[in-house]
Amino acid sequence: MIHVKQYGSAGPHLIVIHGLFGNADNWHSIAQTLAEHFIVHCIDLPNHGRSDPMPEATYPKMANAVLDWAASNGITEFYLLGHSMGGKVAMQMASIATDIQQVSISKLIVVDIAPVEYQPSHTKIFQGLQAINEISIGSRKEADTVLSQFEQNTAIRQFLLKNLVRKDNGYGLSLSVDNIANSYPTILQKPPIEHPVNTPTLFIKGETSDYIVAKYQQAVESLFPNASFKIISGAGHWLHAEKPLPFTSLVKRFLL
Repeated sequence: MIHVKQYGSAGPHLIVIHGLFGNADNWHSIAQTLAEHFIVHCIDLPNHGRSDPMPEATYPKMANAVLDWAASNGITEFYLLGHSMGGKVAMQMASIATDIQQVSISKLIVVDIAPVEYQPSHTKIFQGLQAINEISIGSRKEADTVLSQFEQNTAIRQFLLKNLVRKDNGYGLSLSVDNIANSYPTILQKPPIEHPVNTPTLFIKGETSDYIVAKYQQAVESLFPNASFKIISGAGHWLHAEKPLPFTSLVKRFLL
């Protein structure tokens, strides 16, 4: 089962996909703004939020899960936006949808990620999340104390702890941490896109982020020949949270 939060009730459909360790709630403010023009569907990817666990979460499996959800809800034509790992899922969806007659992705927005392989950078985070899972957590402050032993950046800890939910015996994570950790080598790889995707596509990069760099341009253009690029100045990898007004303006300008 895929869990989805909907915003708005009129206009074209827009599916939004979060990144690694995220969930639909990360996009609440952006979705509220975009709901003036679109019916926005914020997805919890498998192993995240309130969606079902998925062992061996490959990009084709995650992409098909979201496409199946859309088709089962009668959403056969839509815009698609994905951030970071969600951007890779979105790219995979666009490549698969070209072979599925009943589903059409009109335009694609990929936020601060490229169709390339990345180096591991979340080892300590996995250790911190697993440490939270191994003990009884009585408060958010206690969870932060545990996580601070593995991640010093307060903003990153606050983001990760958005996955902390109240349970019968205290607090726990709404993440299938072991499934994500086991799937991490696959998540780092480029999506297995087998042919160029002609969907009009916008890649949005944060100026200070190193997730999209010049050497990736050829990989992007070979797979997405109808791609255009925009940079949000002064923003890093979390550009939609850091610069929401310029970000939503770019999204609306591209889609409307």
